[in-house]
Amino acid sequence: MNWGIFEGLLSGVNKYSTAFGRIWLSLVFIFRLLVYVVAAERVWSDDHKDFDCNTRQPGCSNVCFDHFFPVSHIRLWALQLILVTCPSLLVIMHVAYREAREQKHREVAGENCHQLYPNPGKKRGGLWWTYLLSLVFKAAVDVVFLYIFHRFYKNYTLPSVVKCEVPPCPNIVDCFISRPTEKNIFTLFMVVTACLCILLSVVEACYLVGKRCQESLLSRSKSSRRETRHLWTSLPSGKRHGKSLLGLGEIPWVGRCSVT
Repeated sequence: MNWGIFEGLLSGVNKYSTAFGRIWLSLVFIFRLLVYVVAAERVWSDDHKDFDCNTRQPGCSNVCFDHFFPVSHIRLWALQLILVTCPSLLVIMHVAYREAREQKHREVAGENCHQLYPNPGKKRGGLWWTYLLSLVFKAAVDVVFLYIFHRFYKNYTLPSVVKCEVPPCPNIVDCFISRPTEKNIFTLFMVVTACLCILLSVVEACYLVGKRCQESLLSRSKSSRRETRHLWTSLPSGKRHGKSLLGLGEIPWVGRCSVT
């Protein structure tokens, strides 16, 4: 797989992301993608060849390897990286759709027409929802794969020796995993980086929702002030003093009470 093209496509998300999104991209590129390409693939390249069992029974080593490694770490990580970055590509596609629609609108209505999207990359409307759902999907993918790794490999670690009694093995045989300590270190490193990515996605989602709520409250406050100012300016000048004291109702006792 050409990871360079994959990296080039994903780097376009950087200009449409928040600060938390840029940190997430840095974690994915430096601590997950590069580690996967440079080191992890080499560590797991000989896992089947160096899986030794103390028996010469034909087929026993292959069956035991398949029993203890139903899916290779390296292939699960590759699938995880692909799925966790697909939502970011969806955001790029949504921005490209907005830009194409804006260009088509200008060609039909002229250059001086009203713009559909003054800033196609600004997270408003449908793009805001696309970005928010992409964060939820990325966090969900990492959580699911962490659960899968935990089910296949307890505590995300590999033992040095495993005992196998799966047919056609004649009895309980000992099988030895190649470089278990090194593989455990890489596994824990990938698990920790995945947890950090989940945390960043959750924080960024909360930031987007909080910012939208704050903007909505400010907009309502400004609208309420405009309505109050409009009502105030529309009142006759003789009633404005009473309005300023009691809100929108007249002062009931002004001009009605007498001194006894």
